Amino acid sequence: MKPANPRILTINGGSSSIKFALYQAGEPLKRGLHGTVDRIGLSGTNLAFNDPATNQQSTRSLAAIDHTSAANALIDWLEELNCFESVEAVGHRVVLGMQHTAPELVTQELLDELHRIRPYDPDHLPREIELIETFRQRHPKLPQVACFDTAFHRTMPRVAKLLPIPRRYDAKGVQRYGFHGLSYAYLIEELARLGDPAATAGRVILAHLGNGASMAAVRDGKSIDTSMGFTPTSGLVMSTRSGDLDPGLAPYLARTEQMTTKQLYEMVNHKSGLLGVSEISSDMRDLLALEANDIRAAEAVAQMISEPRKPWRCSAIR
Repeated sequence: MKPANPRILTINGGSSSIKFALYQAGEPLKRGLHGTVDRIGLSGTNLAFNDPATNQQSTRSLAAIDHTSAANALIDWLEELNCFESVEAVGHRVVLGMQHTAPELVTQELLDELHRIRPYDPDHLPREIELIETFRQRHPKLPQVACFDTAFHRTMPRVAKLLPIPRRYDAKGVQRYGFHGLSYAYLIEELARLGDPAATAGRVILAHLGNGASMAAVRDGKSIDTSMGFTPTSGLVMSTRSGDLDPGLAPYLARTEQMTTKQLYEMVNHKSGLLGVSEISSDMRDLLALEANDIRAAEAVAQMISEPRKPWRCSAIR
């Protein structure tokens, strides 16, 4: 028997957080209870939530040491509120979908595939798989849907997907995938809803600006190029990610600092960008407050602002 007010639970698992929201099924979807479990793996893990129905906002501490325990704590809390009595499906943001072009129902076959491709995205996929499997264990009959961030960019021309390295690597899946696709798909839908003809028959440059940042070139509603490539590390300068770097930097650091591949990966993903240049913070708000008196903050802000001025490759603007 269907619930009187069916809802959809959306889950977005990040490196140290889980964002969630309950949407009333219908057209358009209406967001209800939503919130974030943050600081996962650090001290002071919190669950912050906002419930428009009761006009209640609050925060509670969680004893969560990893994503699995955080997911179980979130499910426990939602069960206390009897949320699952009306939830008909769970939608998960999955950062990397490789050749997948649309959302898919989670099956054991899909989970097996996600496990196989984990080496392509070690920062995101393992945690996203954990979340899906935790929900599957706790609510095995509840349908789950994987929504892929890369799917939006599968319309890019072949030449835009190719990396300029020996072709044999392309057959192994080493190519430009692009990311933030769910964000871009939403923006195109909003342009269409507002009646902007560029959503279906025009050229648009879209920007996703947050801790991760990227840009996309869209023609006739379809992605034709994007700043991110094989991984979310590439492209624009971000809060802790370097964006594009000269490939020669890796062997230089290996020779002069004996830097390992693991150390380089940690540096360009978690210690670079705004944080690396400023040596102060990865948060633009902190840097804007300090830029008048601290040259490091000023240079980080200036570098971030100048990044979008980099020219697009010819394949994007023909």
